[in-house]
Amino acid sequence: MSTRCDRTEAWAALAGHYEAHGREFDIREAFARDPGRFESLAFEAPGIFADLSKNRIDTATLHFLADLARECDVEGRRDAMLRGDPINTTEGRAVLHTALRAPRDKGPHSDEVHRVLDAMLGFAEQVRDTAASGIRHVVNIGIGGSDLGPQMVIPALDAFAHPGITFHFVSNVDGHDITPVLRRLKPAETLFVIASKTFTTQETMANAQVARAWFEANGGTDVARHFVATTTNVQAAAAFGITTTFGFWDWVGGRYSLWSSIGLPIAIAIGGDNFRQLLAGAHAMDRHFAETPVARNLPMVLGLLDVWYRNFHGFGSRSVAPYHQGLRRLPAYLQQLEMESNGKSVDANGEALPFGTSPVVWGEPGTNGQHAYFQMLHQGTDVIPVEFILVKHPTHGLSDLHDKLLANGLAQSQALMLGKTAAQAAGEKAPTASAELDAGTLSRHRSFPGNRPSTSLLLDHLNPHTLGALVAMYEHRVFVSGAIWGINSFDQWGVELGKALCNDLLPRLTSGQTEGLDGSTAGLMRRLRG
Repeated sequence: MSTRCDRTEAWAALAGHYEAHGREFDIREAFARDPGRFESLAFEAPGIFADLSKNRIDTATLHFLADLARECDVEGRRDAMLRGDPINTTEGRAVLHTALRAPRDKGPHSDEVHRVLDAMLGFAEQVRDTAASGIRHVVNIGIGGSDLGPQMVIPALDAFAHPGITFHFVSNVDGHDITPVLRRLKPAETLFVIASKTFTTQETMANAQVARAWFEANGGTDVARHFVATTTNVQAAAAFGITTTFGFWDWVGGRYSLWSSIGLPIAIAIGGDNFRQLLAGAHAMDRHFAETPVARNLPMVLGLLDVWYRNFHGFGSRSVAPYHQGLRRLPAYLQQLEMESNGKSVDANGEALPFGTSPVVWGEPGTNGQHAYFQMLHQGTDVIPVEFILVKHPTHGLSDLHDKLLANGLAQSQALMLGKTAAQAAGEKAPTASAELDAGTLSRHRSFPGNRPSTSLLLDHLNPHTLGALVAMYEHRVFVSGAIWGINSFDQWGVELGKALCNDLLPRLTSGQTEGLDGSTAGLMRRLRG
C-alpha cells in the first residue's frame, strides 16, 4: 500500500514551495522572466496539444509535483489498473475500461471483448441500412453513464453521423423528458435501446415500460424487433420482450462504459469503422499514459495540476469551456466522470481525509458561456481555473465564423491572465457608462485583477480518433488525482442512500402515511398530496 499524499515528504516540500513561491505567483511576471515559458510548458499527447503556460506553475512546481507522484506510487497504481488487479477494493473489482479499446489479442479479456464488439457493430450496420431496417429514429433510454456517454459523443461527431437517423435520449424519470420524444415518433420507424447493466435501474426501467406501452398503444406489433438491450441480465430483458442483447462486465464502471456495448447508439450513429477509430484514439492515449515519463505525460501532469490547485491554492471549482458546439455536453459528461469518481471524503482504508478532493466541474460551450458566467470568472471574488478546448479545423465551410470562435477563445484566456488595471480602464472610453459617475469609481468597476489561470487544449480536428483520445485523457487525469489523494475513484456509494429512501417514500405518496418521517419531509409530502 502506497503512502497517502499528506503523509509524504513531497507533500511537505510542496507546502514549502507554495508558501515561498506559489501563493503570490503571478503568471504575467513569469512570462516576463522566462521568454521560453510557452515552449517549456507545452505538452503533446496523441491528438492533443496542451498549453499550460497560463497556469500558476513553473518547471520547479512540476518537479515537486512529479516527486509527489513518485512517492505516492501513481505509476504503480496505474500499472495495477492496466493489469486488471482489483483496484476497486470496496467492490472487489478490476477496473478495465482500457481493455475495451485495446486491439484484438492486446488486452485482458480480449476474446470476449471483441466478440461483443463485433456483434454490436454488426447489428449497428444492419440498423444503419435504413432501406432494409426501416429505422429512422433511435431512442436511448438510460441514466448516468448509460446516457451521458452516448449523449456527449453523438453530437460531437455529428459530421460523421448517419444523415437518415435521428437520435433521442431519455434519462430523467420525469415524464416531461420522455413525453415530447414519443410525440415525434412512429413505432415502425423507431428503435429503442434500453441501457441498464442489471435491467433493474429504477429510472431506466420506468421509462422503458412507458416506451413499450406507447409502442403497443400506437400499433407497434414486434417488440423484439424494435427494442434491444445493453445489459447482462438477459433473462429480465427476455421477460420484457427483448431478444437482442449486448452485454458488458462488472469491471466496466458506468461512467467508463461508452466504449462498451453502452456505445451501441454511437455505433449506429457513426458506423463500425468510425467506432473503431474512437476506440483507437482512446487506446493511443492509454499507451501515452502507460509509457510516457511523468514529466511529459499529459494526463499525469493535468492530474497533478488539479491537486496543486485544489489542495494548495484552495481552488474548489474548475470550468470547462469547449469552443466547439459539438462538445456542448462534454462538461456534463465530465461532471460525472470526475465528481462521481473523486467526490470522496475517506481514503481507500476508510480513514477521514483532512484535505479536499474533487473540485466542482462545470461549464458551457464558448461563446455562449461568455454571455453567461464569464463575468464571474473575470471579476468575481473566487479564482476558478478554466479549461479552453479549441479545434483548429471545423467540419463546416463557414471560415469567418470559425475564426471569430477561435479568436474569442484565445481572447478569453488572454484576458483572464492579463486583467486590466484601474489606470488602464481610466484611459479608455466607456460609451455606456453613466455620466453621473466619477472617473475613479468607474475605472474600479471596469478593472480586472488578472492572474487567473487557464489551460488551453488544442485539437487539429474533432473526429472519432481525437475525441477518443480526449475522453481517455480525462479518464486518466481523474485517476491520477484520485491516486494522489489515496481514494477509491471507482465506487459511488454516495448515490445509494437517496435510492433507498426513494423506495420508502414512493408508496407513502400513494398511502399518505408519514409516520417516522422527519418534519420537513412529512410536511412536503402532505403539501404535494393536498
